[in-house]
Amino acid sequence: PTSDDTPEVLNRALSNLSSRWKNWWVRGILTLAMITFFFIIIYLGPMVLMTIVMCVQIKCFHEIITIGYNVYHSYDLPWFRTLSWYFLLCVNYFFYGETVTDYFFTLVQREEPLRILSKYHRFISFALYLTGFCMFVLSLVKKHYRLQFYMFGWTHVTLLIVVTQSHLIIHNLFEGMIWFIVPISCVICNDIMAYMFGFFFGRTPLIKLSPKKTWEGFIGGFFATVLFGLLLSYVMSGYRCFTCPVEFNNDTNSFTVDCEPSELFQLQEYNIPSVLQSVVGWKTVRMYPFQIHSIALSTFASLIGPFGGFFASGFKRAFKIKDFANTIPGHGGIMDRFDCQYLMATFVNVYIASFIRGPNPSKLIQQFLTLRPDQQLHIFNTLKAHLVDKGVL
Repeated sequence: PTSDDTPEVLNRALSNLSSRWKNWWVRGILTLAMITFFFIIIYLGPMVLMTIVMCVQIKCFHEIITIGYNVYHSYDLPWFRTLSWYFLLCVNYFFYGETVTDYFFTLVQREEPLRILSKYHRFISFALYLTGFCMFVLSLVKKHYRLQFYMFGWTHVTLLIVVTQSHLIIHNLFEGMIWFIVPISCVICNDIMAYMFGFFFGRTPLIKLSPKKTWEGFIGGFFATVLFGLLLSYVMSGYRCFTCPVEFNNDTNSFTVDCEPSELFQLQEYNIPSVLQSVVGWKTVRMYPFQIHSIALSTFASLIGPFGGFFASGFKRAFKIKDFANTIPGHGGIMDRFDCQYLMATFVNVYIASFIRGPNPSKLIQQFLTLRPDQQLHIFNTLKAHLVDKGVL
């Protein structure tokens, strides 16, 4: 059932407006509030961002699982609510354990308990999952088998969609704040501008799954997002706090974002195609290489990203619900705001792995130093022989 979840203050202030314009103002005010909150958590740094990502992930999981409980009337199934949250805990333990081992390697090797947990991390994770699996089998009840397996599958698909992709957001964050902020901002910009263009100029329906989406909004959102991505990338590429990878300083036991900017974030001169030279009046343009990558990110955010929203719309229509929840007035639940963000996070992670990231010498050296002296000597002699053969030494 739908209800008016708009705060009473806004209801009174906008009481004289039509429902169309009232909804426009409510969405606008709440959007500005969320953008302000986004800027605040960015200012507070990586640890706060990771905490917020985890909180969002848990809330999205709760919203989707609650829909499953309501649709399949599964409140009375033994242990199942407990098991759903237990599996969430297991998957988060696995992913965050991998992240800690990967990015805090020196700290892990320094502390004995962490070193033991890191060494047997995957075995412990599997044992925890296996415990939940056995508990599920023991909880099977006659006449409810099909329903219980429905919910078992529902839980695991939710974990795949929500937890796995939220973990990729954290990986993107460690590559540099710019890889976290620009993609998220492009999705936000596309969402806002597509709504604005659709609200004022929309006439042609885009897709049946979302009747309010229009071609005018889709196309207007695309051009606005690409332009926004170029401008935002130009501004952020000049600051080390955004471009440097997030690393853990063992001396201060805190995160640092300080480095010599890579070539991606150094101004370079590019020749403008001769076809465009007569139009713009320039032969060359100085820009950051990252701005070229931002075109790919913003294009995905505006052309493919919305399909995450269409997927969510189809899901909601399948189960006859308007929103995942009513957490944010005028916007629905947290999942309603993050349906495109998760798809975007996966693309950014794949994009970095395919076109950006190379071997990391510092991580190799960290692992090298943890080996026994005879193993270190063997690697040294092998590397020396290889470099001599190549004529480097």
